[in-house]
Amino acid sequence: MAVNRVISVIIVNFNGGELLTESVRSVLASTVPVTVHVIDNASQDDSLQILQQAIKHDKRVQIIKNADNLGFARAANLALPYTTGEYLLFLNPDCLICPDTLALFAETMDKYPQAGMAGGLVLNPDGSEQAGGRRCIPTPWRTLVRVFHLDKLFPNSKRFKSFVLTGQPLPENPLEIEGISGACMFVRRTALETVGPMDEAYFLHCEDLDWFMRFRAQRFTILFIPDIEVVHVKGVCSRNQPIITLWYKHRGMVRFYRKFFRHQYPRLLFVCVILAVWVRFGLLTISTLIRSE
Repeated sequence: MAVNRVISVIIVNFNGGELLTESVRSVLASTVPVTVHVIDNASQDDSLQILQQAIKHDKRVQIIKNADNLGFARAANLALPYTTGEYLLFLNPDCLICPDTLALFAETMDKYPQAGMAGGLVLNPDGSEQAGGRRCIPTPWRTLVRVFHLDKLFPNSKRFKSFVLTGQPLPENPLEIEGISGACMFVRRTALETVGPMDEAYFLHCEDLDWFMRFRAQRFTILFIPDIEVVHVKGVCSRNQPIITLWYKHRGMVRFYRKFFRHQYPRLLFVCVILAVWVRFGLLTISTLIRSE
């Protein structure tokens, strides 16, 4: 049965270019009523102008312009008072959905009343599955396993499993999972009101991991729905600032570990994890600088 109720879609934009308009258009083409709330973090490109010319005076679209880049979580939270939907979709401006995506999300969530949020099969533009669309929480131990490639050294060991589940066979039905892609999070409003909005202390990256932990702490499940496909043109908004993006990502990871795992691990191991995070940041920065020359 088709879902005939308004779904609120929140899109935080920063230099999304023409993809922002494509993303909004894909949402407006949905088979269910929608409102779209675009929060612009002081973009320096013409993405907003392109969008405004494309949508004209479509009353379903609200644009909020920030004078400064407030980061993802803070900007997304700004839109919450303007939303009315029973369900909300937090969507990146470089993501494209199908006309029936929102209806399928809502219909599935209706069948799983304990589910607080859900994600779909996130694809690269070439149709391959994107890493991070289905994953376990990257605990300090799992992070060490991934950083030092222990999962590849011991491929048959359960102790050294990677937290990235991409490449495993797709389930036939919706599956309870620890983490989905932060690029496309379909959230039940009543669950959000219980858990609270995203932690604004994260500027970019890891606010989704924080949310997953808090949802599960409140006994809400997170669903991965394999029948829903979302195309994510990854890296569009951060392509001109790769090192700054890496900095925020790794700083966010350190905050995430300190917030949730500081007292669960021996001090020495925890310090090693933090050092591994910053070593990884340094190596990726050097690699990025070399490629840019």
